[in-house]
Amino acid sequence: MTPSVTTTREALFRPLEVRSMQLANRLVMSPMTRMGCPDALPDEVNRDYYASRAAGGTGLIVTEGIGVDHPTSVDHAWIPRLDGPESVAAWRQVTDAVHSAGGRILAQLWHVGPLWGANARFDRANRDRLMGMHPMRPSGLWGTPGVTTYSERSIARWAPEVAPMTEGEIAEVIDAFSRSARLAMEAGFDGVTLHGGHGYLLDSFVWADTNRRTDAWGGDLAARSRFPAAVVAGVRAAIGADAPLFYRFSQHTQQDYTARKATTPDELGVYLGALAEAGVDLFDASTRRFDDPAFPDLEGDDGELSLAGWARRLTGLPTGAVGGVGIGASLREQKSGKPAHTADNIDAVVDCLEAGQFDLISVGRLHLADPAIATVLRTGAPLPEFVREVHEMPLRSPEG
Repeated sequence: MTPSVTTTREALFRPLEVRSMQLANRLVMSPMTRMGCPDALPDEVNRDYYASRAAGGTGLIVTEGIGVDHPTSVDHAWIPRLDGPESVAAWRQVTDAVHSAGGRILAQLWHVGPLWGANARFDRANRDRLMGMHPMRPSGLWGTPGVTTYSERSIARWAPEVAPMTEGEIAEVIDAFSRSARLAMEAGFDGVTLHGGHGYLLDSFVWADTNRRTDAWGGDLAARSRFPAAVVAGVRAAIGADAPLFYRFSQHTQQDYTARKATTPDELGVYLGALAEAGVDLFDASTRRFDDPAFPDLEGDDGELSLAGWARRLTGLPTGAVGGVGIGASLREQKSGKPAHTADNIDAVVDCLEAGQFDLISVGRLHLADPAIATVLRTGAPLPEFVREVHEMPLRSPEG
């Protein structure tokens, strides 16, 4: 029997409908790369990992990044892909299990682009092969390093300029996203979300620092948005009119956490408007903290509005937020040695939901600490303690 919702948490447990997908609540398991799929295929370990969170009451599961059907989409042999019948059959076991547990699940499709090689260093068995492949970069640039968690040694390895993507390669990647989106629907996913943030390929076309092209794929922000919009349009055509299409975006990049794609709300509207017109249903705004102001220099209430809040206001579409739910230190702060103590900020999440700043809230690390975190939130029980050294371990490690 499902426990009743504590009065102060009701906003978290209202249903939501996005196209044909009906969600029982507003809680999302955030995508988290685990590098735990042997030969790039999910197995029973991955199946149970996802299904247990659905069984715990979470309304929507979003997979870790799944490499699209392109040779350089991901840079570790144990990161999953969707690239043919074998991967469809493997993912079908996951989606069936999630649905049997009462949840819904989206495939997060991914191409790492300029950040190729970031995970290859962990894959000793395939490192030389992976590092020898040509990364996809709009202008051949990795990106100017700023505030980042990458070491100077890693930056020196990845920073050398390579040949910019050709027109043929751009067309190949667009087709790869479309093919994998079609395979996702064959595998039983309820829809698709695209990873368009954090400096990965879609984002690298939007960021002026990595896109210095002078052709139709570069120029002002509207022109730099054409590539991700073309990918969105291709994916929309591939999945049909009924399936939901989400889009994760960010202002920051992994190369520089202070990077900004849009310096004003008007600029943000240009970027997101192009994606909305191409077929996005919901914008997932990725920030370090879910309620961080997007443009704090603005006066009045506008200066307090989050990135998800601005996306909702500018496009009229539902949005999702993520970042620091239940955690007192950001992931970047943790990597710098700050402990990730539990911080109960759920009331602030509920306030943002009730104020209409966003419609879904993604939770990552607390889903690792407790697969039944939805039940914890529903009843108002104390939050679990997240211990990075315990809960953030890979699902299992490749040999070698």
